[in-house]
Amino acid sequence: MSSVTIKEQISQDLKEAMKAREQVKVDTLRSALSAMKYKENEVGKEKVLSNEEELAVIQKQVKQRNDSIAEFTKAGRQELADKEILERDILIKYLPAQKSPDEIKAIVQGIIDGLPVEGRSAGAVMKAVMPKVKGLADGNVVKQIVSDLLGQ
Repeated sequence: MSSVTIKEQISQDLKEAMKAREQVKVDTLRSALSAMKYKENEVGKEKVLSNEEELAVIQKQVKQRNDSIAEFTKAGRQELADKEILERDILIKYLPAQKSPDEIKAIVQGIIDGLPVEGRSAGAVMKAVMPKVKGLADGNVVKQIVSDLLGQ
């Protein structure tokens, strides 16, 4: 990856989307830039966000879209869910490649095997797994895999 920050890449992509009149993409990228600006103000006006902080902002935006998709789908509002899916897919392009369920399962199993039998609680496993997959896996997917493996 080049030395372009996520924020700079989003700004460039926003300009291209505006020229191409891709309204959903324009709105989504503006929303992401706005969230980054908010985070910068939160941590201090003169502070430039680190790559990890920019990544965390995008991950939070993707998680919000995923939560909305689930709620809209449950409520039978497919047109709203479809819009959120489009937005999520635009944002996912700025995240590092996500680990597959099999890769996550291998990491979780390795951690479970390394814990003493009496220390094998979902909380303990999650606490050990999450730092290893931070930014590379959805927490809900990890949680599901942990419960599946501990349930055996």
